[in-house]
Amino acid sequence: MSDQQNPSYPVVNAHNEWDPLEEIIVGTVEGALVPPWDVIMEATLHREELWEFHRMHGGTPWPNELLRAAEKDLDEFVHILEAEGITVRRPTPYDFSRPLCTPDYEIKSSCYALMPRDVLLVIGDQIIEAPMGWRSRYHENHAYKDLCKEYFQKGARWVSAPRPQLGSKTYKEGFVAPQEGDPMRTILTEFEPLFDAADVIKCGRDIFAAISSCCNRFGIDWLQRHLGDGYRVHEVEVYDTHPMHIDATFYPIAPGKLLINPERVRRVPQIFTQAGWDILVCPEPMMPSSHPMYNSSRWICMNVLMLDEERVIVSKGEDRLIQAFKDWGFKPIPCNFWNFSTIGGGFHCATVDIRRRGKLESYL
Repeated sequence: MSDQQNPSYPVVNAHNEWDPLEEIIVGTVEGALVPPWDVIMEATLHREELWEFHRMHGGTPWPNELLRAAEKDLDEFVHILEAEGITVRRPTPYDFSRPLCTPDYEIKSSCYALMPRDVLLVIGDQIIEAPMGWRSRYHENHAYKDLCKEYFQKGARWVSAPRPQLGSKTYKEGFVAPQEGDPMRTILTEFEPLFDAADVIKCGRDIFAAISSCCNRFGIDWLQRHLGDGYRVHEVEVYDTHPMHIDATFYPIAPGKLLINPERVRRVPQIFTQAGWDILVCPEPMMPSSHPMYNSSRWICMNVLMLDEERVIVSKGEDRLIQAFKDWGFKPIPCNFWNFSTIGGGFHCATVDIRRRGKLESYL
């Protein structure tokens, strides 16, 4: 009897980034809005010229030509996943245009359901709704509620991390983002626990997280205590002037193989070198500098998706990275995705693993 035929096999099951993928949630461009301007934007957007764009257009629909181009990429991606035998689920349509008002803040609108990876952290048979640091993303989890309820009814564990207040005490007053070469600093205080799910990455019993302007130490401490003694949550030392999320920085992609961003990882954690892991250095991105990017940097090329220990979906056009994967012994599957990255992120951003065929192990 196969695992999928076995009724005891969990419907939600993901312990690492490389076990054979069986079911996944893929985001949608439907109803996507430009993120409304807010206090956290200067700390997370890499290029200052984007600040004015978000000030002017935040809370309004993305231009139709950008949405349609992004949708075409996403359709190609879904087609590849389904052709590889993977079940693809999608979020429920949600009206992101409604203004948000809480006792601690008001904001013009929400954003989108483009990137489920940021919202839901799946560890083992558990779905954790992340306590996100962007006010405009506070209710983004609503687009996934139907799926979470379904998975819960089929046996998954489902929990929400403490819902943050996101008031003035959450952010450092007068924060100025560092310039290249300055010591790294982030906008978050330690007032309340915060992390995006995409600040965290799985490697069996070892979980890695990076401090960013969406993730503080309080959030990492909460996650460790919540997961308990069966897991070790490690903080990864990174350098980024506008830090947000870990996938384009530090990515264990197979047993014994760690992919790193050479600009952001200046010291590989000893736990990997002592265990004899291969440290794979991501080559320089090939996306042209002129390509419009509203939410991320060209290093989004590193944001790949592992279908198993060998097959990896990579952006078409990133020839250096595709060749590097071949040289490292992987089987890259190119897919157009630069247009999705224009308004969103990479393959890992656009998805959240629901079921991978494997069990909890220690690799370090």
